[in-house]
Amino acid sequence: MFGNIGWGEFLVLIVAALVVLGPERLPGAVSWVAKSLRQVRDYATGARDQLEQEFGPEFDDLRQPLSELNQLRGMTPRAVITKHLLDGDDSILTGNFDKPSSAAPGTPTNGAARPNLSKPLAPDEMPPIDPDAT
Repeated sequence: MFGNIGWGEFLVLIVAALVVLGPERLPGAVSWVAKSLRQVRDYATGARDQLEQEFGPEFDDLRQPLSELNQLRGMTPRAVITKHLLDGDDSILTGNFDKPSSAAPGTPTNGAARPNLSKPLAPDEMPPIDPDAT
């Protein structure tokens, strides 16, 4: 709830509330704010439960785009580059080339068949041809 407020700001708010309201009215104000927040949370929970009852299984269809938005919210530019351009291998960004990546070398994460180029070719062996590139 107070994810963006640090302890210093919280202490300043408490001191300001103590100065503005005074010590005799501060406990009543705190209990009123707590009761109001609890009531708002109960209203939100009741509204969600009512929507689940009215929509039934279609409610999950409404929640799916929201979960996709939450996944996109966590995407940083580095994560997008790593996932879509580098097939999950972030060694070029971190500089740690000795660490094995999450995907096996030569195995793309998008499911396309790609030859394993980690071994050298024999002198009489032809290099593999990628039909998508030709």
